[in-house]
Amino acid sequence: MNKDLIKKIILFQITVFILSINQSVSQVQPSENAYTTSASRRGSSAATMLGIGVGARAEGMGGAFSAVASDASALYWNPAGITQIKSVEVYFTNAGWLVDTKFNSLDLVVPLQSLNSALGFHLAMLNYGSNPVRTEFRPEGTGEIYNASDYVAGLYWAMDITNRIAVALGVKYFHQQIWHVEGGAFAADLSILFKTPVKGLNLAGVISNFGTEFGLYGRDLTRVIDVDGRRDYYYNDDNVPINYATETYPLPLLFRFGIAYEWVINPKTSIQFAGNLNHPNDNVETVDLGVETRVFNVVYLRAGYHSLFADYAADGLTLGAGLKYKILGAVNLVFDYSWSDWSVLTYVNRFSVGISAAY
Repeated sequence: MNKDLIKKIILFQITVFILSINQSVSQVQPSENAYTTSASRRGSSAATMLGIGVGARAEGMGGAFSAVASDASALYWNPAGITQIKSVEVYFTNAGWLVDTKFNSLDLVVPLQSLNSALGFHLAMLNYGSNPVRTEFRPEGTGEIYNASDYVAGLYWAMDITNRIAVALGVKYFHQQIWHVEGGAFAADLSILFKTPVKGLNLAGVISNFGTEFGLYGRDLTRVIDVDGRRDYYYNDDNVPINYATETYPLPLLFRFGIAYEWVINPKTSIQFAGNLNHPNDNVETVDLGVETRVFNVVYLRAGYHSLFADYAADGLTLGAGLKYKILGAVNLVFDYSWSDWSVLTYVNRFSVGISAAY
């Protein structure tokens, strides 16, 4: 590969990371204000569906997956990791999300080994279900039913710069619909995976959801009102159609830095430790930790913890397990399960199925 091209790509990745981090830390700090406040950044962004973790394997490790990123769910955690996948892989996840909502995702990775690259496609949907339409005057329902859902679709490209460094770029579109109101936004993900000279030790850096602001529009924001309230005998038009103007909000920008170390006991058995440092624009900084034990390349046991060091977090302990089968020596079939504790919001179960060609 052309050395000048390699230098330009590495320089581009480093520049984006430095500029993004500088923009984040250059914001006004509370200590610089003339007064103190207990306000936080929680809930200050839109499209929170983009923060739902993908993959039962990754969630079983507490989401500490950005420096592991060795299956198709890496498209969510660290797209640069898909260069580790050597054959076409499909990974499907189903989760009974909070308050009876349903979350599903599909990840597809196609390696391009002749180009030291890989392509990926990510699709996820959060379905809020059907609910009765209620109004102030008809609190029991009008007889109508409304639906609400979010989805995100993304296309990713990753490339090995050297045998130790991989980078990735992804573009995605997020869309939300609540009955007759909808909105969308575009975003990009940038990531890097570094396999250090220390065998089994990986480092990672990820920027997720760097994009446009999100706002809603639609016919449910249209009303007919008397804009000035004048009496009819002034020949006032009391049926003026108007559109409510809604605010726009930023996407949940996230800087994620990861580390992972795999202790190989023998070719078929190992223990992997991993951690993430998360710096979001809509919450406090947190740490995720996880561990995965591989036994005979068949059984996988996992545990982790979300949101360490947060002043308050509803999520916490995670547990998981997985099985990997090789069928007729040609196809790998993976079943993963994870359980996540959400304290007062009970818990979340995730089930994932992965299919790939054996190599």
